[in-house]
This record gives sequence, structure tokens and C-alpha cells, in this order.
Amino acid sequence: MSTVSVIIPNYNHARFLPKRIESVLGQTFRDFELILLDDCSTDDSRSILSKYADDPRVRIEFNEKNSGSPFKQWNKGVRLARGEYVWIAESDDYADERLLEKLVARLDSEPSAAFSYCRSWLVSAEGEISGFLDSYLTDLDPLRWTADFWADGREECQNYLVHRNTVQNASAVLFRREVYERVGGADESLVLCGDWKLWAAMALMGRIAYLGEPLNYNRYHDTSVRVKSQRLGVDTAEYLEVIRWILQRVTPSEAARRRLCEDVSSRWAPAALSHVEKVAPQLLDTLGANMVEIRQALLGGYNYGTDVLGPSEPEAALRVIEELLQLPAAQSIERSVLANAWLEVAGIHYRQGRRGKAMVSAGRAVMVRPIVAGRPVKRAFTRLAAALKDCLRATRT
Repeated sequence: MSTVSVIIPNYNHARFLPKRIESVLGQTFRDFELILLDDCSTDDSRSILSKYADDPRVRIEFNEKNSGSPFKQWNKGVRLARGEYVWIAESDDYADERLLEKLVARLDSEPSAAFSYCRSWLVSAEGEISGFLDSYLTDLDPLRWTADFWADGREECQNYLVHRNTVQNASAVLFRREVYERVGGADESLVLCGDWKLWAAMALMGRIAYLGEPLNYNRYHDTSVRVKSQRLGVDTAEYLEVIRWILQRVTPSEAARRRLCEDVSSRWAPAALSHVEKVAPQLLDTLGANMVEIRQALLGGYNYGTDVLGPSEPEAALRVIEELLQLPAAQSIERSVLANAWLEVAGIHYRQGRRGKAMVSAGRAVMVRPIVAGRPVKRAFTRLAAALKDCLRATRT
């Protein structure tokens, strides 16, 4: 039995695979097995992976059908693993030859540590280093991720992981297989944030070791799971869901709670509500957000629906605004804003040919604020009358 099981889950990363695999096989720590997984790639990945079939340290598993989830591949790899420790080395990243040596030593020195991880460089598709991956964490703490530290996992969740995924890249992490299995593995229902939820769950089981030396190279490119998920808009909804999951298990400090309220209301709630998610208001309620913060979130979601989605995705905008209007807290918004929201709904219905629904929504606007709604409603009545006139003329002919 090897001390470490290295898992490389791959999907269409043929151009990065040779460097990835060689950076694993070239590790100074030699007691490992390498499990190569391919999730039904459509590029040249299989032929590249097959070149390593004769290496006694290597096992190769080809999927017959694409799993549709990177975290299904993680769980599959861990089920196949026989080592005490597991390193999920993402197929588009690569590593310094000392990564395993250093991280194994950290886990060996502290039996209560659930996982250890190191600092990461941020690298382009072409291999150009553009800085450290932790640069987006400086607002939480400008110095924390620049030097070694040990941390209690529960405190890490309360102070840092509840805000965002501070374990930025799986390729930088070495974890105990037993702890991974004890928390149930990665959540396969998540597309992007399954790693964040996993690190939080494992952190709650023990301590965390961090190495400030940058030994991992995280590649950022247009075909990465993160970029594709952000494009589809699933990142924010999952982000809020993981925060809520952590809050059900730890109680943040008052300062952390206030910061979360601010982040959720001003930054994350609008985007989540643009995908008709109820997570944001539920999370604000969990945090004990005050009405000002909730109102700010609702206004942000309304503005996102009207300004961003309205011109290009009217049906999505309609769902966002109607979702907002149904929330009890919506009654705290200024009446003129509420009237405008109903008028926006009426306008979308009208443009989509649903004139009856348009008139009902316009009527609700009048009930909320007659002065604001007056002119748009008059225009709507004029258009409706013209449409009815055209319809009657067409019927006669």
C-alpha cells in the first residue's frame, strides 16, 4: 500500500496532460500510486494517458460516458485509492517536485490534521505566471496566506471559510482519505463549489496545516470548470448555498456576521436572485440581517433584473422581478420602486404578447403608486386599444 494516492481527473485537457503527469512522476517523495481518470474526453487525452500504462505506479480508468461532474470523478478516484493520503492533482495544473515531500511531512507531524495545503502560483494557459492565487484573499487578511500556519478547523470555518473558499485549488491540497470518507466525500450536486464545501466539512474534523511556500501552479484558462460555471451563472447560487451550509454548523463572530451581511446584500444576492434563487434572502435571514441590508439586496436584484437581464433575457428578468415582488421584505421598498417593478413586469408581458397579464401587472402598479404608474399605464392602454382595433379589423376582413 502506497502512502499517497495521486488522482488526476481529466476531461479534454490533452494539451496540459504531459506537464501535469510528469510533474507528479518527478516528485521527490516516491511512495505513491498514480490513478489517471478520463471522463470521456473528445480530444487526444486517451492516447496521451495510455502512454503511461506500462509504469507500475500507474492505473488508468476510462469512463464510457461523461459523468457531467468533476466531483463525481473525485469520489470515483478516492474509492479506487489505496493510500493513507490523497492528492487530487487537477489535469490542467502542475507542481513543484517537492510538493508531496513537504505536505506529507506536515500531515505526518500532526495526526489531528485533516489536510495540508500550500500557496499557489496563478498561471495562464501558456504558462505565464501572473502572481499568487491568494491575491483575492487580501481583504480578509493581507498576510495570512504568505507564511506557514496551523489552524483549528472549526475556527477556520468561523473566521475565513464562511466568507469564501480560502483553499483556492485542489491541486495544492493533500488530505487524509479516512477523513474524506468520513464526511461523505464531495457533494456531487454542486458544479463549482463542491471543493469549498468539502474543505469546510473536513476542517470541522480536525486541524489544518498551511505551507506558505508556493509549490503549486494553478492554471487559469477559458475552458476551466470555474470559467464555464461563471458563464452559466451557477457560481453565485452555489456560493450562497455553501455559506448557508457552513452557518448551520458554526457561529461566526459578530464582525464576521456583519461582513457576511454586507457581502451577501451588496454583491451576491443580486446575482443569485437573477437566477431565481431563494438562497440569498434565506441566508440574510439566517444571518439576522436588518431591514436596510435586506432592502439593499432586493434593490440590487431588481436593478440586475431590469438593467442587465431585461434587454437581452426578458423572460429571465421577468422571473427575477416577480420573485423579488413575492418576498415579504419587498413591502419595505419605496412605493415608487415597487410601482416601477410592476410596470417592468407589465412591459415584459406586453412585449412577449401576453397583453392580459400586462394589464393585470399595470393595474398592480397603479394600486401601489398611481402617480408613478399613470403615464406608462396610459400608454399601455393606448397600445392595447390599438391592438384590439387591429384584431377586429382583421376579423372583419
